[in-house]
Amino acid sequence: MLNDQVAIITGASRGIGKEIASKLAEQGMKLAIVGSSNEINETAKELQQKGFPDVLAIQADISNEDQVHSMIEQTLQQYNQIDLLVNNAGLGLFKSIEETSFADWKRLFEVNVQGVFLGVKAILPHMKERKSGTIITIASDVARYTIPNGAAYTATKYAVQGFSGSIAQEVREYGIRVGTVNPGMVDTYIAGSKQGLAEKKDWLQVEDVANAVVYMASAPKHMLIDEIVLHPFVQNYPIA
Repeated sequence: MLNDQVAIITGASRGIGKEIASKLAEQGMKLAIVGSSNEINETAKELQQKGFPDVLAIQADISNEDQVHSMIEQTLQQYNQIDLLVNNAGLGLFKSIEETSFADWKRLFEVNVQGVFLGVKAILPHMKERKSGTIITIASDVARYTIPNGAAYTATKYAVQGFSGSIAQEVREYGIRVGTVNPGMVDTYIAGSKQGLAEKKDWLQVEDVANAVVYMASAPKHMLIDEIVLHPFVQNYPIA
């Protein structure tokens, strides 16, 4: 169903974004993978060596409006269409509010919220013209409930969840689907952590999140999946 369609995945240099790119490529999608550092070029080479030739690497800061517009333009120049935008790039910060600096707060909102806003705003004219498209944002289970020592991060995820819900209603008349994937604890690099640590062996794996994205993106046109929430079995969490 996704064969020969085109996806942009932000934050795709490693971790969840890299795995999403790999899973979508396995479904036959052509990719534009986006990262903030030169590491994105190495990820593109890895995917191409695995037998996925249609991988365009784009180095961009998703909080910068000009660079986001360039990201969209480069993808259209390469493939002439965009069917899927996966807003995966994000920062994690887990500090008490007294320990959270204004610079911390500002940067989290620039990437986690402003980056999503800019990407959606830039891609909508193309998707509206085609009357088709899917936008998936990787939010978090803390878009549904609060946690201590994570006020800034939680606030960004609540913002993204509200933004996505509103946009979904705005664009449905154009055949555009908007949804979120909200994972709990994932064995990845968030907040400076390392992937593959022994204490995270029972957490969600990056492929679990990537599989959820594939499922949402592959839904038949008559079906909208608004939200997927997934947790590792070992995680206790409040029910929203």
